[in-house]
Amino acid sequence: MIRISCRDESYYYNAYHMVKAFFPGEEVVSLPGEKASPFVRADFADGSSLSLEAPAGVLDGAAKRELDRDWYHLLAKKTERKLPWGILTGVRPTKLAMQKRQENWEKDVFLEWFEKEYLVSKEKALLAWEIAGREERLLRRLDPEKGFSLYVGIPFCPTVCSYCSFSSGSLLDWKDRVDDYLQALMRELSFLSERCEGKKPDAVYIGGGTPTSLSALQLERLLDDIADKFDCRNLLEYTVEAGRPDTITEEKLKVIQEHGITRISVNPQTMQQKTLDLVGRKHTVQDTVEAFEKARRLGFDNINMDLIAGLPGEDAKDMQDTLGKIEALGPDSLTVHALAIKRAARMGREDQKAGTGDEIADMTKEAALAAERMGLEPYYLYRQKNIAGNFENVGYAKVDKAGIYNILIMEEKQTILAAGAGASSKIVLKKPCPMPGSRKKKMTNLIRIENVKAIDAYIDRIDEMTERKGEWLWR
Repeated sequence: MIRISCRDESYYYNAYHMVKAFFPGEEVVSLPGEKASPFVRADFADGSSLSLEAPAGVLDGAAKRELDRDWYHLLAKKTERKLPWGILTGVRPTKLAMQKRQENWEKDVFLEWFEKEYLVSKEKALLAWEIAGREERLLRRLDPEKGFSLYVGIPFCPTVCSYCSFSSGSLLDWKDRVDDYLQALMRELSFLSERCEGKKPDAVYIGGGTPTSLSALQLERLLDDIADKFDCRNLLEYTVEAGRPDTITEEKLKVIQEHGITRISVNPQTMQQKTLDLVGRKHTVQDTVEAFEKARRLGFDNINMDLIAGLPGEDAKDMQDTLGKIEALGPDSLTVHALAIKRAARMGREDQKAGTGDEIADMTKEAALAAERMGLEPYYLYRQKNIAGNFENVGYAKVDKAGIYNILIMEEKQTILAAGAGASSKIVLKKPCPMPGSRKKKMTNLIRIENVKAIDAYIDRIDEMTERKGEWLWR
């Protein structure tokens, strides 16, 4: 256990997450800050400690970064290693690259500044710069006045994977309430469509959970409802995250195809049977191959596959084997996640150890090389709290197959209206306003509104879910 104390509550977040990045497997707890103690201090189980005083003057953004760099160097010396993303602990490192591109910075100037100011490695700095450029080009296709994106969440899975912390439930436990859920979901969609009169979605994304946990008839009912309520003609992208291969049937794929879906996911996470069994995915490697080939035979020409680097018991050789099987299938895009274990995930409460930072580094490098061999370029990037080894999640795609919604959810350039249990809407305002709940009257032009995560609570409180969005839409 590592204990942290900090005199300034506003800096505790930085201190905590940097310690977690250097010691991902350790429990980190807070101790009350004391006026007489160093500004920030970490006490380790071996009896050693690190401490740091704050620079003189006001602790503004520049002063915090100076403190971050000093704290980083202490931790790097103790662990004898560096973090690929340096002092950055946020989930959107490409935002800084996007900002500097919009300010007309030159590439070399940005790379030097990023490495010096945030201690980011050259490799990651270049990756952020290149991805920001691809994101810029894709975002130009959006309708800035009448456009928005729509997310529809289906919180059911055949079984719940041990690493999962999303608001999803086992279909076996919820099979008697799926229709009740769809009825509530359609009420929320009705409300959103009424408030979106005169506007049309640029992208629609049906995620989960596993949307193809629904029966073919239920899936058709949902897709018909979306088509009735929203103008889905000329969408830039329409995605259904089919996900689990054991839920994908020819009948469901035909329903999806008939409704104009342009992009689907067939997500193995790994092609190692031992790992699939360990993490609770009740399907085989062959199921993945057959589901992918079935979709190809039906004419789907934009298929994504997801992989996770750092799953328990896997090493770089396992990743190489997985990537070889993926290359044989030839997906149009590949999303590679570094494992992030949150408290809500079963893996976080059980003795299932993630891969080490060095192992994950090797895996992600192998994935990048495999993506290059398949003609896939990195087009979006994000990070998560508690991500193993301080790494990132990267989406690779063929030039014309990049997932626009994936970029939107990260860059927050357009309103995303989200329906379903646990779904999070991001409403971009025309003018900044005081952030709700902010004691310091902090201004924002982005309002986040989250639906309740519990499936039964969502069904029972659907009117509340719609009312919370209503006051902010199109302000």
